[in-house]
Amino acid sequence: MKMVHVSRSRLGLLVWASTATISTVVALVSYRYLVGQGPVPPNIAANRHFDPWIAVHAAGAATALLLGPWQFRPRLRVRWPFLHKCIGRIYALGCASGGLAALVLATGLSSGPVAGAGFAALGLAWLITTGLAVREVLAGRIASHRRWMIRSFALTLSAVTLRIYLPLSDVFNVEFLTAYRTIAWACWLPNLLLAELFLWRRPTSVLFAHPVTTSKE
Repeated sequence: MKMVHVSRSRLGLLVWASTATISTVVALVSYRYLVGQGPVPPNIAANRHFDPWIAVHAAGAATALLLGPWQFRPRLRVRWPFLHKCIGRIYALGCASGGLAALVLATGLSSGPVAGAGFAALGLAWLITTGLAVREVLAGRIASHRRWMIRSFALTLSAVTLRIYLPLSDVFNVEFLTAYRTIAWACWLPNLLLAELFLWRRPTSVLFAHPVTTSKE
C-alpha cells in the first residue's frame, strides 16, 4: 500500500509539474499583447473590440494561468498561508478581469455567433466558478472553496487547450471557421467535465487532506 501511495504521489507531482510548465509558457507568450510585440492571429486582430480589450483579457487570463497551479500545492498552503492568500487574490482578480474582457471580446468576433456564444459562455462560467470559490472561502467553507477552485482552474486551462486544438485543424485539414466555431466550445466544456469527474471520483483527494492554519485561507 505504501508503494502505491508513493507512486500516486509521484504521478500527481508529474501531472502538476507538466500543467505548471505548459501554463507558464502559454502565459508568458500571451503577455506579448501587453507590449504589442509578436504576431497576432488574423481572427484575433479582426475583433471589433480588439483595442483595448485584448490586452485586458491577456493580462488577466495570463496572470491567472501563471499563478493558478501554485494554489494546488499543499505545502504552500500549510507553510506559507499568507502567500497562498495573496496568490489567490491575484488569481481571482485575473479571472475577473479576463472573464469580463472575454464577454466583451465575444461580441466582436468575426467568426460568427456560434463561436461568440461559446467564448461568452466560457467567460460567464469562469466568472461564476471563481466568484463562488471566493464566496466559499470568505464564508470559511474551505472544502467547498477548493472544489470551486478546481472548476475555475479547469476553465483557466482553456487557454492551453485552445492552443492545442487550433493546430489540429490544420493537421486534419479542417476549414478554419468550422474548426474555430467548434473549438470555442471544445476548449472548455471537456475541461469542466473532467474536473467534475475528478471531484466525483476523488471527493477526499489530497487536495482536501491538508488543512490550512486559519479558517479563511
